[in-house]
Amino acid sequence: MSGTAAKRRPHPVDEVLPAGRLAVYGFQHVLAFYAGAVIVPILLAGAIGLSDRELIHLINADLFTCGIASIIQAAGFWKVGVRLPLLQGVTFTAVSPMIAIGLAAGGGTDGLLVIYGAVIVAGLVTFLVAPFFGRLIRFFPPVVTGSVILIIGLALLPVAALDVVGGGSDPQPGNPRHLAYALGTLAVIVVIQRLFRGFMATVAVLVGLVLGTGVAWLLGDAHFDQVGESAWFGVTTPFHFGWPQFSVAAIVSMIVVMLITAVETTGDVFATGEIVDKRVGREDVTRALRADGLSTTIGGVLNSFPYTCFAENVGLVRLTQVKSRWVVVAAGGFMIVLGLLPKAGAIVAGIPHPVLGGAALAMFATVAVVGIQTLSRVDFHDHRNVVIVGSSVGLAMLVTAQPDVATAVPGWAQIVFGSGITLGSIAAIGLNVVFHHIGGGRGPAVAGTPGAGTVRLEQVNRMTREEFVATFGRLFQGPTDVVARAYDRRPFADTANLRAAFQEALFAAPADAQRALMSAYPDLGGDRVADGDEGEDSARDQSCAGLTRLADDDREEFAALAAAYRERFGIPLIVCVREAATRDRVLAEGQRRLSNSPAQEHAAALIEIAKVANHRFADLVAGANPIATARARAFGRGYT
Repeated sequence: MSGTAAKRRPHPVDEVLPAGRLAVYGFQHVLAFYAGAVIVPILLAGAIGLSDRELIHLINADLFTCGIASIIQAAGFWKVGVRLPLLQGVTFTAVSPMIAIGLAAGGGTDGLLVIYGAVIVAGLVTFLVAPFFGRLIRFFPPVVTGSVILIIGLALLPVAALDVVGGGSDPQPGNPRHLAYALGTLAVIVVIQRLFRGFMATVAVLVGLVLGTGVAWLLGDAHFDQVGESAWFGVTTPFHFGWPQFSVAAIVSMIVVMLITAVETTGDVFATGEIVDKRVGREDVTRALRADGLSTTIGGVLNSFPYTCFAENVGLVRLTQVKSRWVVVAAGGFMIVLGLLPKAGAIVAGIPHPVLGGAALAMFATVAVVGIQTLSRVDFHDHRNVVIVGSSVGLAMLVTAQPDVATAVPGWAQIVFGSGITLGSIAAIGLNVVFHHIGGGRGPAVAGTPGAGTVRLEQVNRMTREEFVATFGRLFQGPTDVVARAYDRRPFADTANLRAAFQEALFAAPADAQRALMSAYPDLGGDRVADGDEGEDSARDQSCAGLTRLADDDREEFAALAAAYRERFGIPLIVCVREAATRDRVLAEGQRRLSNSPAQEHAAALIEIAKVANHRFADLVAGANPIATARARAFGRGYT
């Protein structure tokens, strides 16, 4: 093999794309990010009484520092930066605390200096505590990360919806043009994704934004007046507004904000890891948080604010499937340019809110989808996980739908209650600790009944072999060798792992043991099953298709089939009646299998035994979890 052929291809995250594509993809990230990037300085300036000139400088400083922060996070150096396609932006979590700090210091630039002092110190603290936070990775299993990612996506959708109706400064829900721009932009993105592959599909969001803005401009709804009024060149200088001032109360408040932001960053890192198919570990989280801390300190020096990973761009990575981190590095370069060229920034600022809203709907929803994918790995037979996900998502949606509820709590608690993402994330982490890390932890119920006593997974892992066989021996007919073999696969991490152990033990058993097991199964439609002599499980299995209530003619037909099958293969005909559903299908299946070879039929019988065991296992779990079972069935999902 030649050196070129043997050369290992880099992971898509590390792939350096051609310059043209880097530029296009990077600019697409900037367009998706821009509105969210400038909203924080706009809100802050209006609240603490800054002038228009001061606001323009804040926006330029914000964009310039966003570019630096994104390059640090995506490119990385030393032990700083997660080296994933994560774009950095000012965290929304800091808005309310910064306004409170600024007003408490007298507002205007005096308030701004106290904010910057708190931001610089909080950034340094975050950088220093990042390794310790990284060690807490065990507190972020899929039930937590999936909940946080889902909450991020759901909580951002109202932001997109506000853009759809015209933005926060002048919302017009009844304006048909706004709705048309938004739905039209979304439709363009969907159509391109449907009709095209390759490069065109990956720039669907960019094309949607350009076409949407072009239509709005032709109809007089996109304005670029600020381009002519803006300077060609402007640079932010360190401590432009004066030397920072340090207040203990402000610093403590901002440190709390950064700790909360660390939770959001962790969720974004895991979400991006899921999207780009790259495993995320403790050190990755540590590097990401170091980048947050360093960027936040740089932000305080360069007249900007606390930084975190931007979920908007996580959604864009998911939508386009462009996984290269160098695309984000290119986006960082564009943002630095925009921060130096106010005219260029003014062009981007001319994109109408409804057009941005239409694109944001697609991007934010895809973040929620990643959360759902992560939650698909969670064992929801364990009712504790249902409580964790349901409670955290419910609390997040409460604050998202009714943001004024934050005024019902003391000022110090409004930092948490001021953001659905923050409250939901903290709830998911806290509930996971309470249910899974405090006390012995009972584990999911896998057998028994609530009234007579349930058997939980932790108890299963402590059972003797005899207790294990007595509890689960009914999954198979006759010999319990397979169940005893499954016992050797302890400990079981979750319900799915326990069920898989029975399947693996069945197919790994010696051929003679498998043959003995097959011989123990009763004939389909036989009198022994109908009379209950083969046990309640067999009666339940066969009653699903009415085989325990056959008329004389039908009984004779099944008897003839059973005899023919035994004569050819030497074992009873085994069919998972619950999946065959009707007597006619059972008969048809048996007749078809008579033409199989002995080896093929041996394998087919094992598969049918595994199916029967799966259903019986589901019966055990359902009996131990009646509430969860009823809820699942109400939504059309069984436990098989």
